[in-house]
Amino acid sequence: MIFITAKFRVRPEDADRWPEIVADFTAATRAETGCQFFDWSRSVEDPTEYVLVEAFRDDEAGAAHVQSAHFKAAQRTLPPHLAATPRIVNMNIPQDDWSLLGEMAVG
Repeated sequence: MIFITAKFRVRPEDADRWPEIVADFTAATRAETGCQFFDWSRSVEDPTEYVLVEAFRDDEAGAAHVQSAHFKAAQRTLPPHLAATPRIVNMNIPQDDWSLLGEMAVG
């Protein structure tokens, strides 16, 4: 799968509204056939930073995502709410879901 983590530095005046700002984009991406997950988290140290953890089934699903109408709309509508260009880690990994963290096994 393609595993992506991106950090978004949001303008302070938009930080509390960020989940609302990205709601349509998030819902549309999660509805994509090849989307494994697409989850936002807010930094506990910096309230203007959001981290997006996402995965797509394969290269074809990743390409479909960046060519989608909702991705192209996000390219236009999200940057005005950002304080900096997002930073990203993008990797192809040989698995198709989350693995268990054996060092902290429960039960």
